[in-house]
Amino acid sequence: MPQRHSKNNNDLGFFTYDEKRKLGYGTQRERLGKDSIKPFDACCLCLKPFIEPMSCLKGHVFCKECILEGLLSQKKDIQRKLAAHASQRNRQKQEHENTLMLQKARDLNLFDQQNHSAIPHSIKTTSYESETLRSMKAFWLPSATPEAYRRLEPSPSTDTVCPEGNEKLRLKSLFRVHFTEYDTGRKRLNTLDKTYICPSCKVTLTNTASLVALSSCGHVFCKKCADNFVVIDRVCLVCDRPCKEKNRVGLSKGGTGFAGHGDCLEAVDFRHLGSGTGLGLVRNT
Repeated sequence: MPQRHSKNNNDLGFFTYDEKRKLGYGTQRERLGKDSIKPFDACCLCLKPFIEPMSCLKGHVFCKECILEGLLSQKKDIQRKLAAHASQRNRQKQEHENTLMLQKARDLNLFDQQNHSAIPHSIKTTSYESETLRSMKAFWLPSATPEAYRRLEPSPSTDTVCPEGNEKLRLKSLFRVHFTEYDTGRKRLNTLDKTYICPSCKVTLTNTASLVALSSCGHVFCKKCADNFVVIDRVCLVCDRPCKEKNRVGLSKGGTGFAGHGDCLEAVDFRHLGSGTGLGLVRNT
């Protein structure tokens, strides 16, 4: 027979501390691991090691083939939306013209009946049945059914957007990114397994380091070297090409969703216990 203890006392009208802990009551926090974070040398679209990387002015890196295919598909979608919008506008214009023609014919017919008919215009020519159907509030009758007018949708935007940041993106705003590869002198079994270093301090680039690319030439440096040398000298340390402050682009890193910005790396799970069931409704944020 179990002893009388708070851990075994389950006949109370509320949950004890031990019961709440076993059911996962409260906020569950978990540190995201390496597999939850996108590597800095991975494409934002295919999530694979990039091939011929290109970056936008917001620092999102893509494979050249992936971003060109994405922009091309967006342009095709824009053309389809523009064609659908033009078709809808022409159809609405035709319906409006038909409505005006019918109204004009109805007015001419009424004018002809009032002026050339043997019945005086002061006498109502409608029958009792038609007058009754007109005054009835029966929504199921075809004559009393309200008409649903199609609302003209606004013209779709013709601008292509970045797949990662949803800002306007044009093909000429993309620039080629050049990473400095570390040559170990050994033959690699996998051609995609590469190690990149900063061309100035020779430090291995990882997700923990903040990276800066120059849009003028595309070379990538660590943020420390970019702040200490590139900003002061205003030239690239590799090719000596002049660069300005606006040419410094910070490369984005991190995972997807709330961890995409690279700052918040903590997952939070809220659990709400159901009344008397012991099971909770889970809401992830």
